[in-house]
Amino acid sequence: MQEQQRQAVARELLAAYREGPIDPLIRRYPGLEVTDSYHIQLEQVRQWVAEGDVVRGHKVGLSSAAMQRQLGVNQPDYGHLLESMFHLEGLPIDTARYLQPKVEPEIGFVLGAPLRGPGVTAAEAAAAVRYVVPALEIIDSRIKDWRIALPDTIADNASSGGLVLGSRFLDPSAVDIRLTGCVLRKGGEVIDTGAGAAVLGSPLNSLVWLANTVGPLGITLAEGHVVLPGSLSAAHPVAPGESVTAEFAGLGSVTAVFGKQEDV
Repeated sequence: MQEQQRQAVARELLAAYREGPIDPLIRRYPGLEVTDSYHIQLEQVRQWVAEGDVVRGHKVGLSSAAMQRQLGVNQPDYGHLLESMFHLEGLPIDTARYLQPKVEPEIGFVLGAPLRGPGVTAAEAAAAVRYVVPALEIIDSRIKDWRIALPDTIADNASSGGLVLGSRFLDPSAVDIRLTGCVLRKGGEVIDTGAGAAVLGSPLNSLVWLANTVGPLGITLAEGHVVLPGSLSAAHPVAPGESVTAEFAGLGSVTAVFGKQEDV
């Protein structure tokens, strides 16, 4: 794909945030490859930063078998977390800013030291983590009806939308994140369960994959940045007026409240 065409696709996705979902990219651009999609993603990030937003972390998507089955893909991807995507726990989230929101429970990392691949080991990644924290990611798609292939979701910033971090930040040695179980509730009703091992065997492996994938592209995972390593369960749609809570054994809980229009 030519650079001019990549930029045109990036503009199309940026417009979709305001104008609504677009038809799948892969169907209209049969030659779209993963490399093209990451260039398209970065073009959007450059635009957001130029408008005053700030990159505050990264996310790994499609790192669990449940999410790969749900979206019909077979490998992880990554996207950028911008300052504007962070929501405070307990405060109503304006659902009008999203098109097709879903939530998924994650064990978030806050980095205490930078990570730069290639060659990052699990031991180095673990040493760079300052805190683990319960998190809910809000994923969203600018592609109609979530009819996405891997190049679609990558171009669309890995279907990023927003995130809510819990208020309990733990030393990573305080909990075995591989064995940490999670119960996901919507309005008090259990809608899913999962465990840390669902994320590439351990969420830490997802962090290693991310550092070693973005490092050759010149990207450093910075101190203080948040990394969402992937969902412990399938993603579930949400609507205005609903609340979702993820409870993690030994780690605590986090709740996202999706406000009605009059609440925000």
